[in-house]
Amino acid sequence: MKDLSPSKIVSLIKKKEISIEEVLESFYQRIEDYNGALNAIVSLKDREQVLSEQDKVSKTHNNQENQILYGLPLAIKDLVDVSGLPTTYGIPRYKNNIPKKNSIMVERLINSGAIIIGKTNTPELGLGSHTFNRVFGITGNAYDISKSAGGSSGGAASAVAGGLIPIADGSDMMGSCRNPAAFANIYGIRPSPGLIPQERSGIRNNLPILSTLGCLGRTPDDIALMLDVVSGKHPLDPFSVSPMASFRHHHLSNKEFSATKIGWLSNFNGYYKVERGIIDLCESSLRNLSLANIEVEEIIPKNEPSKLWMSWKILRSKVLFDELSSWNLREEDKVFQVKWELERGIELGGIHIEKAMNERRKWEEEIGFLFNKFDFITLPSAQMFPFDKTINFPSEINGEHLDSYHKWMEIVILPSLLGLPTVSVPVGFNKMGLPMGMQVIAKRGDDLKLIAFSKKYEEVFESSKTIPDLTKIH
Repeated sequence: MKDLSPSKIVSLIKKKEISIEEVLESFYQRIEDYNGALNAIVSLKDREQVLSEQDKVSKTHNNQENQILYGLPLAIKDLVDVSGLPTTYGIPRYKNNIPKKNSIMVERLINSGAIIIGKTNTPELGLGSHTFNRVFGITGNAYDISKSAGGSSGGAASAVAGGLIPIADGSDMMGSCRNPAAFANIYGIRPSPGLIPQERSGIRNNLPILSTLGCLGRTPDDIALMLDVVSGKHPLDPFSVSPMASFRHHHLSNKEFSATKIGWLSNFNGYYKVERGIIDLCESSLRNLSLANIEVEEIIPKNEPSKLWMSWKILRSKVLFDELSSWNLREEDKVFQVKWELERGIELGGIHIEKAMNERRKWEEEIGFLFNKFDFITLPSAQMFPFDKTINFPSEINGEHLDSYHKWMEIVILPSLLGLPTVSVPVGFNKMGLPMGMQVIAKRGDDLKLIAFSKKYEEVFESSKTIPDLTKIH
């Protein structure tokens, strides 16, 4: 079952060539075999309970032809509410927090026939690009369980890469879909803000939306399947938008693909500290795209990258301070990264926000100018290969000190700050067999074009055919 695409599984179920029970049994067996080592899925529902619940649903609902996820078992990131399952946020005090209703996204997944069987692991409150918390522990990388799975959607990425679930949801503020996807040799999208709606009716400030929900899958077609379910306007999200077409059915012709123009930002002319081998892998993929007549040009930004980082840190800390302050967290709930953001957020006033927003506008102008020439802009998805999972966060790259817990992921902030849809695509492995990815960034609202390009990228590189051998983890 792990070798079948999500759409193929649904097709076989609807043709009655396999049963939902067989699908559930297959995935549950794989979870039983390998999740103990990966620790990707948490709060797993009892197998017999799920089978019993599904049997009742099958007898009372006959509209499966309209359910494009019919029979697919999914696990939801442990920051998102699922009725009857705990949403712990990785915090001990919330280990028994059982929501009474589903989030918008989960409700759409269930209405499309998905079966929610558990949660995927995440850092505490989703902060930090490394998945560990005091409730469930550390998630291991599917290619080397001694290494980090990235984060904050690390549980989702390891579960998809390891074939424990067919596709997964995620969320992304600072690379939280892109970094885990890169660490797992899969695809991960941070869409345009509002494409996947979430409860935002209480938002009253004028700050940009920095965090979005997203999806992770072995192929762009898998992500397209999920996006067709979860995207679109919703009355509880005033910022929500509907796509102009189906992600599953939107494609680029060979002629359109060959006419693509890509701008390569590399390491921002030496500004970003990047572990050796990452730039080489990205440039190798770009050279292969050039063979398909795609125009690739290296570009050097005119604005100062250090001011981009300044703008990001101010706006991120302000957004997080406002959100975290509403939680009334106890002192024991505040891990290092939470304290770091709160301490900085409390010092921020209007003059700081104005300065950050002015710098953001400068980058909007520069990137807007680049999009007049290029269809996509590219950057590495991370500055480091998967690292030792027992450390809290990297403190240096190539021997150079990093001055914050998230500095090692600075390379993802451009699309996050500007609200640009971005897909992390696989670019291969280093000599240690550790995966890496590359960010493909599109104009805001160009999500359909971005996914369509990613489909052609997968046709060229067939990255999904390389999967981890989990039999070696025992």
